[in-house]
Amino acid sequence: MASATVIGLSLLGAGLGGRVAYQLFRAGASGADKFVKGGFKAKMDKAEALQVLGLRDPITSNRLKDAHRRLMLANHPDRGGSPYLAGKVNEAKALLE
Repeated sequence: MASATVIGLSLLGAGLGGRVAYQLFRAGASGADKFVKGGFKAKMDKAEALQVLGLRDPITSNRLKDAHRRLMLANHPDRGGSPYLAGKVNEAKALLE
């Protein structure tokens, strides 16, 4: 009786694990599809600034301030972030203000 239960639970676990693996494989588990292809433009425009800050039109000053703060906390050079990315975030905020 106990061995039948163990076999049943093993098959259930294998089935669920296989299902999750298939869904991840089918969906492209790398997550790279979420990113935008290409680099930054030579001169930032409004569309790129919105994309850098993760905002959509219409923007308010509070949403702009919150998005800038969130990104700068994550990318500030004094905390190990990239000076280039921090500069782009600051440039986006200045352009949208």
